[in-house]
Amino acid sequence: MTHDARPALLHAALEAADRGWHVFPLRPGTKRPALHGEAACPRTGACTDGHRKWEQRATIDPDRIRAAWSRAPFNVGIATGPSGLLVVDLDMPKTTSSKGSSDAPCGAAIFRALCERAGHRVPDTYRTRTASGGQHLHFTAPSGVRLSNTAGTIGELVDTRAWGGYVVAAGSTTPTGTYEALSAPEAASTPAWLLSILQPAPRAVRAPSGPVTAQSGSYADSALDNETRNVASAQLGAREAALFRAARALGRLIAWGDLPRHTVEQALQEAGEATGLTAAECRSTLRSALNWSIAHNQVKRDAA
Repeated sequence: MTHDARPALLHAALEAADRGWHVFPLRPGTKRPALHGEAACPRTGACTDGHRKWEQRATIDPDRIRAAWSRAPFNVGIATGPSGLLVVDLDMPKTTSSKGSSDAPCGAAIFRALCERAGHRVPDTYRTRTASGGQHLHFTAPSGVRLSNTAGTIGELVDTRAWGGYVVAAGSTTPTGTYEALSAPEAASTPAWLLSILQPAPRAVRAPSGPVTAQSGSYADSALDNETRNVASAQLGAREAALFRAARALGRLIAWGDLPRHTVEQALQEAGEATGLTAAECRSTLRSALNWSIAHNQVKRDAA
């Protein structure tokens, strides 16, 4: 007799909704939304006035949830934005050998090192263990702030999900394993130090092609000024390399807490665009170089 997983998954969906978290069905055994796409939208029911995506259709209505999960053993997706959540996704490193092991630090280790550098312990908050062995840390997002998803902004193997994103709820199962709740019954508030990294920084009113004025005599500020100036003065054919070198050099100061990441990204982004690089080229180069530098310098410093 085949086991019916629907009651357990329905319970998981209702439990999440009881927390005020907006849920929607994922295809059985997967992490992919089970709702129809725009091309197949019948323009009826919830979509009578136009196609509604999974984020718009996610709900805390128990009657709608029961009706949806009566049809199939859907996994449970939590739409983080409507739920007022910021979820930190701590991933596992890719295996690098035939034995399936890797010496690279996992997302949890990198995040713990960043917390310690900020002068805090890893927050005690609701968390789940993912099917791959990673973790999802659930935080309540501050009211009046619309956070977006990030990939590697905080550190390598450390992503976030907010508006426009979703996570798989505890109780869901994939071929690689089950998502399980680990600790802390409630989601804690987003730490202030983490929020300062994720909130968009206000753009400074200054000419992007001009040199950055030093704000203090500190080594970190001087380094930022010098590296930004190097990027802004780079010649055709050497612009992207100069941006990459500058990000690698300043990444260690971010890892050590001497400079905030958003300040470095804004200064180098403007300098790169001023030389003729596109905004997308700058973002891609900065993300890659800064993620690598932050992760490697933080881990090395903590191991010292």
